[in-house]
Amino acid sequence: MNQVMSKGGVNFSRHVNYVRHDPACGSPVILTHGLAASLHDWDDLLPELSESGFAGYALDLLGHGESHKPVHHHEYTFDSVFEHYSAWIDSLEISDPMILVGHSLGGGLSLHYALRHPERVRALVLVNPFYDIHQLPPILRAAFRHQLINTTLIERTPYRFFRWMVDVTSFNYNTKSGEAHVLPERIRYQTALDYKRAASGIYNIPRSLPNLTSDLSRIQQPTLLIWGQRDQTLASESFPQISSLLPNVVTSHAMPICGHVPHQCHPENFNPLVMKFLKEL
Repeated sequence: MNQVMSKGGVNFSRHVNYVRHDPACGSPVILTHGLAASLHDWDDLLPELSESGFAGYALDLLGHGESHKPVHHHEYTFDSVFEHYSAWIDSLEISDPMILVGHSLGGGLSLHYALRHPERVRALVLVNPFYDIHQLPPILRAAFRHQLINTTLIERTPYRFFRWMVDVTSFNYNTKSGEAHVLPERIRYQTALDYKRAASGIYNIPRSLPNLTSDLSRIQQPTLLIWGQRDQTLASESFPQISSLLPNVVTSHAMPICGHVPHQCHPENFNPLVMKFLKEL
């Protein structure tokens, strides 16, 4: 099957950078990354989607990657990111109901979109979804409580510091497989690069995240939930909780070795779970 891959921006005021793997007549799959990441989160999954006949679309969210980066920090809210994301989806002019795949903040955006436009969503794949500010550790909740105005320190932080941080947090001290890191070298490189090139204003987004807990019972779409049991960014117990609150979780799967990014930690285990779910819809 022919595969078309395109990259570009849509024709509205806030530029969106995205990639598309679009086989003819493929069922649409929208892939959305988390905070301080980029569309490269899905570099391993997009080709598999295309090979199986799905049309995969992945974007850089507002303030991330090569998408529009507002100058003023007050423009970075959950609502503004959702508006940017939703307008991009509209611009794709997709007529069929979509499968939404979202990691962390991208999971929260996917849930919010399903609540706003249930008729346009066929199914959900949630990866360590961020749906309630209380999922964060107390120290991060305190840091995000107030709007960040002076972000000079973040903006001046060199790549090598972000790389050191990624290397340290991805090091597996208890590995039995002989691997030094859970995350491969190319993933650690890209993760640090995404941190460095993201606008500093994005760290204001979590403070405006709506608590979706009370609305989850309204989401009827078939859902696959995957999470890393070693997540130190979001409370690991919050993932079994959302599994119990969503009415139609077809499968939930915990990946014991992985942390916050199971889709990048071991894609050879993650991708088959996703593909099996999609093919059985």
